[in-house]
Amino acid sequence: MRWLQSYPREVKVFLVASLISSAGGSLMWPLVTMFVFKVLGRTVTDAGLVILVMSVGGIAGQLLGGALYHRLGVKRLIVGGLAMNALFLMLLPYGSGNWHLFMLFMLLVGFFNATSMPAIQAFIGFRFAERRGELFNVIYVANNIGVALGTAISGFLAQISYDLSFILNGVTSAAFALFFWFYLNRVQKSQGELHVQKRKKSVDGQSVWSLLRSYPVYLFMGVGSFFLWLGNCIWNNGVSPFTISQGMPEWNYSILWTLNGLLIFVGQPFILWVKRTFAGSPQAQMTASALFYMLGYATILGFHTYPSMVAAMVLTTFGEMLISPAIPSFISDRTGKAAPFYLGLVGGMGAAGRVVGPYAMGVLFDWNGLVPVAWLAVGIAVLSVVSFLVHAAMNRDDRPEPSGLPT
Repeated sequence: MRWLQSYPREVKVFLVASLISSAGGSLMWPLVTMFVFKVLGRTVTDAGLVILVMSVGGIAGQLLGGALYHRLGVKRLIVGGLAMNALFLMLLPYGSGNWHLFMLFMLLVGFFNATSMPAIQAFIGFRFAERRGELFNVIYVANNIGVALGTAISGFLAQISYDLSFILNGVTSAAFALFFWFYLNRVQKSQGELHVQKRKKSVDGQSVWSLLRSYPVYLFMGVGSFFLWLGNCIWNNGVSPFTISQGMPEWNYSILWTLNGLLIFVGQPFILWVKRTFAGSPQAQMTASALFYMLGYATILGFHTYPSMVAAMVLTTFGEMLISPAIPSFISDRTGKAAPFYLGLVGGMGAAGRVVGPYAMGVLFDWNGLVPVAWLAVGIAVLSVVSFLVHAAMNRDDRPEPSGLPT
């Protein structure tokens, strides 16, 4: 890990804290459907409703978290969001006896978990402005290490107790809140108010409407993200039931996600080559990401065999590796102090795709299997490519920034 030596100590500590937090978060999410179906005795439809409610809470949390960044301050928003998320995670076992109370807790878990996301991304962009693009990618990799670790032990924890998974998830969220509490206190004591990269103008006093009018900087990027994450639902609502209907063992589907996790680590040299060769800017990386996703879905559509799904997972993982750091890097670089608002807005638009996707693809799969689901995924991936191309054209480096934004 020689590449870590080039980062200051505070970055290394932040990466470890992020890894632990993502590991805790991944303990629960693979088990939600099984918990609702097996422990609560509800239907699979009810389990899907829980995910939907949690996702809607996440959209609201991202939008509100970005809008309140400068009003509440970094510490209140990040620490408060993580602490409230921890509280409701720990309350989940006590709400499982009442279905409506359990649904409310899940809504609040989704909401408070998401309120801290744009704030954390904006903080990284402001604090480490010189290397933020690189750092966003490193944090993305660290988070996926945490997800791999958490997913690996989630099954063992479920054998002991589902409630234990919820509580441990809450503990890691609380630990992350404490980390930020001490860390931000130390930063403020040594440097005063949080450093915010300013440009020639300030966004202080701007209304939400004035920020929304600057649509070139966010609209087509958000629409592209919406299509991208909607299409990505093909894995759970197309590929997963297809493998079961073909009599494949469950571990065949699990291998696809194991491959996803491994590629995020070992595929970094290839992604660096892509960035150096033909996708140097965040705008180009978003477009290249959508192209990789489109090729992956087209592979499933053309062959719909297990080897084609393995190839598709490779292609879509490359797409994921390109877009995940590109969006926060672009927003942090182009929007200055307004970055938290736009991070929340674009994050909410992308999350909406995850809400719409499962239902749309579930209906298509029930109608005629994998083929119409794959057609939908390919079609909306094409729309995603077009959206990112329009975004890139409207945000060329040699063009002036949209009015209403800091310049």
